[in-house]
Amino acid sequence: MTISSFQWGSPTASRRALLIHGMCMCSNSWEGIAQLLVAEGFFVVAPNLLGHGWRGGADFRMSAFADDLRPYFVMDTSYDVIIGHSFGGPVVLSLLPFLPRKETTVILLDPGLEFTDEQNNMNRRLFLKETSSIRTADEHMAKNPTWSQRDCVLRTLGFSMSDRAAVEVFRQNMPWSFNGGLKSIPPNLKITVLLSDPKLSGICLLEHIPRDVERLNIRVLTGIGHWIQFECPDVIMDAIPLPRTKL
Repeated sequence: MTISSFQWGSPTASRRALLIHGMCMCSNSWEGIAQLLVAEGFFVVAPNLLGHGWRGGADFRMSAFADDLRPYFVMDTSYDVIIGHSFGGPVVLSLLPFLPRKETTVILLDPGLEFTDEQNNMNRRLFLKETSSIRTADEHMAKNPTWSQRDCVLRTLGFSMSDRAAVEVFRQNMPWSFNGGLKSIPPNLKITVLLSDPKLSGICLLEHIPRDVERLNIRVLTGIGHWIQFECPDVIMDAIPLPRTKL
């Protein structure tokens, strides 16, 4: 199985970031955040997950996604920041046991951590419908007026480049429960979970997140929907430790 990714910035940069997209998206969908990170001195890598970005696949268990991403950590390659959106959230959590012992900031954007079997089946039907009749960029813009034209195009591109078989991820990972990785966080990691407004998205609710866990920060974003990286990229950058400008 071949791997593919999109990269921004210089490979010789002093800091590195790994960005993991969600279902029916692609590596290019991180363009906005990646450019902000490059401006702060990062080299940014965004893989295309199995079944996405013109990649095929048949095994869509969470362990298969983790194994597929192991090449991004060869020769003790490490990252200062790792970000996962939606389905990319549990994928990131599945990688935690393999991360080098380096201080790393992990940011989960409205991660899909807990679904009932009924929700899983509903998600599967929804993505089958969306991939069989892909919305245009104009349709996404009409529905999401806060998105940029670029992000609307990238949303359409993500669906277009997805293998319809990837929706089997919902059936192959039942029961869907992936918040265990948040219950005991290694001392070299700090995890921030950014949740969308529950009035706008029900993907991840506050009760899905363990409470009183060291090195775990949780923030609910009032008025922000599921696509945090499209609607409010600055709040993501605020969660990343950056060198202070010397006066």
